[in-house]
Amino acid sequence: MYEQPSSYLSPKIQARPKANGNGNGIFAQQILTKGELLAVFGGVVYAWDSFVHLSEKERSLCIQVEENLFLVPRPIGDGDYVNHSCNPNAGLSGQIALVAMRDIRPGEEICFDYAMSDTAAYDEFECGCGAPNCRGSVTSCDWQLPEIQKRYAGYFAPHVQRRIDAQHKAERAAHRAEKYGYTGANARPNMLYD
Repeated sequence: MYEQPSSYLSPKIQARPKANGNGNGIFAQQILTKGELLAVFGGVVYAWDSFVHLSEKERSLCIQVEENLFLVPRPIGDGDYVNHSCNPNAGLSGQIALVAMRDIRPGEEICFDYAMSDTAAYDEFECGCGAPNCRGSVTSCDWQLPEIQKRYAGYFAPHVQRRIDAQHKAERAAHRAEKYGYTGANARPNMLYD
């Protein structure tokens, strides 16, 4: 009996083994234009307490969709083999849709930067993407890097964007406090909400 994969993959994309023999990937078969929908992830949502007990393969194919919530493909399909790159050509639109960040040529592997979705330390690894701007490692804290926040503005999962917004708000409040001498008992009660 054929079981429908839980994810969607554009008909202009094909999943196949990578040329270097290092796993699978998804590759453009036709020109893909900036903003075009590439994939939609599906599956079963697991809370952290259950998620950590899944197999390494299941955890490596998931995507973090909220604080402590992870979407795991059930069953695994071609659209679940989107790899990381420190110089991606795809980004997130919402929690589960992947779109082209620029035009993509036929034959290009489609990748996104896991910093766009990951804030939990479940899939940290040494990066071998080969990009000139490769960070060397992928961690759950990469979303905090100012250059990452600037480069991927508009392509972060909502839970990551909320963290970024909170970080910027705290930085602005600290700057105002330093600038105007608001410290301890001098602090205005609503300074964080300005």
